[in-house]
Amino acid sequence: MTDYLVLAGILIVVVGFALRFNPLLVVVVAAIVTGLFGGLDFVAVIEALGKAFNDNRYISVTWIILPVIGLLERYGLQHRARAVIESVRGATMGKLLVIYLLFRQVTAAIGMKDVGGHPQAVRPLVAPMAEAAAEKSHGDLPEDEREKVKAMSAATDNVGLFFGEDIFFAIASILLIQGVFESAGYPLTPLQLSVWAIPTAICAFFIHGSRILAFDRRLGLEKRRWPR
Repeated sequence: MTDYLVLAGILIVVVGFALRFNPLLVVVVAAIVTGLFGGLDFVAVIEALGKAFNDNRYISVTWIILPVIGLLERYGLQHRARAVIESVRGATMGKLLVIYLLFRQVTAAIGMKDVGGHPQAVRPLVAPMAEAAAEKSHGDLPEDEREKVKAMSAATDNVGLFFGEDIFFAIASILLIQGVFESAGYPLTPLQLSVWAIPTAICAFFIHGSRILAFDRRLGLEKRRWPR
């Protein structure tokens, strides 16, 4: 029974996110509970959290990236991205996002998971290009449809990263899965887990790719009902 209590952190994360509590608070509480049930004392858990925070310095990286993206946008990065896609003959929002989905999955699968991302790729490049492609095919978009295009662009990045990174056997999620299976008496190598992540990634590509193309078609069918 004690072994299962260690998994209480997963339950806390699921419940906390479902109830829309502060994500940072939920993750910290889940980490503390997992550490305590895993046999660590409270001080050791706090030390582990502090070491992980100091080693990764995610907040510092964010403060470096955001000003750079802001400067690029101020000097016309989004406008240039829109102009490029408008000049491509036959470009559609569906084709663009399917290509980006494939690119995101392939790069994540070989360990280049930071090539894309919301702040450095989706906001300044992918979303403006998707908007421009949608307007090129369907005309001016109402504001709510424009927001849906942005949301689909962000979702495409999420799906590509999530299902692509598990193919890379040195990623933290694969090592975590390996540790859980090993503790349950199922010794598996990271490479074995990575190989079995490939069918899931392929299914994710076709499922989300179909959603993208269906969304593009729906925009074309509904444009006659948009306000002029």
